[in-house]
Amino acid sequence: MTTKVDGPGGPRNNGHEMAPLNTRARGDGTHGVTIMLSPPDRSSVGSREGAGLPDGDPDRAAWSGKMQFFLSIIGYSVGLGNIWRFPYLCQQNGGGAFLIPFMIMLILEGIPLFLIELGMGQKMRLGALGVWNTIHPWLGGIGISSCIVTLFVAIYYNVIITWCFFYFFNSFRVPLPWASCPQFNGTDVPECERSSETAYFWYRTTLDASPSIEEPEGFKWWIVLCLLLSWTVVFFIVMKGIQSSGKVVYFTSLFPYIVLTIFFIRGITLKGAGAGLMHMYTPKVEKLLEPTVWLDAATQVFYSFGLAFGSLIAFGSYNTPKNNCVRDVILVSVCNAITAIYASVVIFAILGYKATVGVDRCIAVNKGILFKHGLIESIHVDNAIYEEKMNSLDPMTKTNWTFEHCSLEEQLDSAAEGTGLAFIVFTQAIVQLPGAPFWAVLFFTMLLSLGLGSQIGILEGMLCTIFDIDIFKRIRKPYVTGVVCLFCFTVGLVFTTGAGEYWLKMFDSFAGTIGLVVVALMETIAVIYIYGHKKFTEDIYQMTGIRPGPYWQLTWRYIGPVIMFLILLSSVLSMVLKSPTYSAWNGELGITENKSYPDWVMAIALAMIVASVLPMPLVFLLRRFQILKVDLDIHQGSIRRNETTASTKEMIDEDDDDDDDDFSGPALGGPVNVRSDSDDEEDEPPTMGKMLSNKSSPLTTTSSGSATHQTFQLKNQHHLTPNPLAASPGRKKPFSMEVMDF
Repeated sequence: MTTKVDGPGGPRNNGHEMAPLNTRARGDGTHGVTIMLSPPDRSSVGSREGAGLPDGDPDRAAWSGKMQFFLSIIGYSVGLGNIWRFPYLCQQNGGGAFLIPFMIMLILEGIPLFLIELGMGQKMRLGALGVWNTIHPWLGGIGISSCIVTLFVAIYYNVIITWCFFYFFNSFRVPLPWASCPQFNGTDVPECERSSETAYFWYRTTLDASPSIEEPEGFKWWIVLCLLLSWTVVFFIVMKGIQSSGKVVYFTSLFPYIVLTIFFIRGITLKGAGAGLMHMYTPKVEKLLEPTVWLDAATQVFYSFGLAFGSLIAFGSYNTPKNNCVRDVILVSVCNAITAIYASVVIFAILGYKATVGVDRCIAVNKGILFKHGLIESIHVDNAIYEEKMNSLDPMTKTNWTFEHCSLEEQLDSAAEGTGLAFIVFTQAIVQLPGAPFWAVLFFTMLLSLGLGSQIGILEGMLCTIFDIDIFKRIRKPYVTGVVCLFCFTVGLVFTTGAGEYWLKMFDSFAGTIGLVVVALMETIAVIYIYGHKKFTEDIYQMTGIRPGPYWQLTWRYIGPVIMFLILLSSVLSMVLKSPTYSAWNGELGITENKSYPDWVMAIALAMIVASVLPMPLVFLLRRFQILKVDLDIHQGSIRRNETTASTKEMIDEDDDDDDDDFSGPALGGPVNVRSDSDDEEDEPPTMGKMLSNKSSPLTTTSSGSATHQTFQLKNQHHLTPNPLAASPGRKKPFSMEVMDF
């Protein structure tokens, strides 16, 4: 008698379908039990194809087209880091020479790990948690760690979108509010006069920054409203998964390129654009001898791809089984690199214009001083005459007359990274452009698009992991998404205080650094050394028709893990050897000052690092030693049993009647159990390690086609239900049980 496994609409036994038993004797004179382990409908595209079933989970969302998938990946991978970090790294690490280590690290680190995540998601048709549980239950902590890190990053990343919303709304004012200092009784506010118009608007008007992280000075209601708006927008985008977010990516992915192109055309026509580009891309080859340059390149590649967040696994899981993920990885990698270089050209063309205008103003001030002392006939004299007069003055006179130092190099070196570049330096450059409000609206719309594109990907990875847990599958997606967004908004209120930027700097430095690198390193080890690089290579070949060659094998097995280990080591050493600091605003002086984090803040930072790493060893220990009797049902395989004998039918019938004791496990490496009457009191599902600790012989595994046959030779018959055939003197061969893993 044969019974078909019920589909999604049929009855289920806690996710494990038990087929009735077939009783017959083997031709070789032995009797046995064959346990056939197969993944559930959503687990393996290969198994479903072989069985003639629809590809993947019939209830799982899928991309509506190739373009939607590609734009989602681009929108996620190409983010704010391409705009405000890569240009700064180029400037600080050898100019054009920095492109050499960047490209090398892209090839050796970024692309191989990118394919691991995208390929495993497409193969398993699961989120991060399901993928690592499928490879081995002991590795389930990788998915949990990835989800926790993603949660931390999602909380603070949306605050940047909040600030972009505030600047976007203020960009419609004419003149721009950061174009001039506010006045009190007809004179400029001293704090603004001591700093600059854009710095004052950022630190005082936008953030109303407090003196230190220990003095929050209450919530800023305008930032609270913008934070609520940003989380509301994000919720409506991701509330239905890719069914809703997949439509938004057409805007969030394409619009930034349109804006960059507009800025590029405008930027290269400005005075000083060439000077800015020469300053940035003039190669300083000697910089390549510094290890920090290579470390910066590796770190930038790692974070610019959004590796280890689980988002790439989630995006891959929505693909069709035969999608060419190798081609996708190469196209997205090239696009990511070109975008970073393209954005840096645009940024420094406009910063070159800003620096040139600044030098011209500086020269005009010095000409006024020379004219005042009668050394030149007019303030409009040629610059050659100005230079001649300046060179004729002795240093003491220059100091006494308070001449300003006018240097284009120093002006360009003042370019910042991160929020400083976006909200202080670049806004100052925008003010100097004709039609400044128009350019401000364009710029902050672009930042909003880049930020939302990355935030969609970050949340999609986290929510996909949550929805892979069976308990949450009974709840509608919008409800779960709403609870997650509400929680993130509540925690994010800490960033709306006067110390909000300081907290964001702390989160950025600790929440998404060490944890992500550890997760990425464990992902590589799990796929290449536990799942098996040969098996993964075969998976890629079955899905794409491309068999990964020596380049992939070397980078997967050796080079990639070594690079990630060096990044991890350097990050830990940097935190230990250098006391972490943050830049606090000093309103009296109009400058930022470096301050050390207080001990209680460092304790929070350490707790975040531990929270993002601890699930990996914790889940390993809990499942290895079966400390917990109850475990979440996350992607476990189903069991079909046949070829049973009369001696074992009674034993297994009792199992079938007991719905509470279901010992099926993940399809790949999960626990398999043979019960006896003597262990009824042990209700925990045993692991493979526990089984091997019994008095049975070790597990033997042979592969044939797509199936893996695992055979236990159980020599101690007293561990099973009494078997008259096994006890018979005429029986020479031991009872055998085969485990067939598809």
